[in-house]
Amino acid sequence: MDPIRSAFEDDPDMIDIVREFVHAFSDRMTALEDSLAKGDLPRVRTLAHQLKGAGGGYGFPQITEAAASLEMVVEEDAELLVIKEKMSQLFEILRAVVVSEDD
Repeated sequence: MDPIRSAFEDDPDMIDIVREFVHAFSDRMTALEDSLAKGDLPRVRTLAHQLKGAGGGYGFPQITEAAASLEMVVEEDAELLVIKEKMSQLFEILRAVVVSEDD
């Protein structure tokens, strides 16, 4: 997958909060994995919903789309395999995100 960059990467007013958002991805992925492992699908849905809303706000429409897809399959009571697939797709996108470091 090609690197994904925020639409706000060159915005000096936004870059610091974009960096904070991106640096929290590891914790968000862990929370999603843990919630799924515990069978806590309402929590998976909530976490996906939060990422869906935040993705676009931080300049990452790809995150919004993937998180919305995960949220939708959870809401539809899809099979666990489908939920895992959508989560994997979301994680692939999160791992592809790059952000410039502090200057």
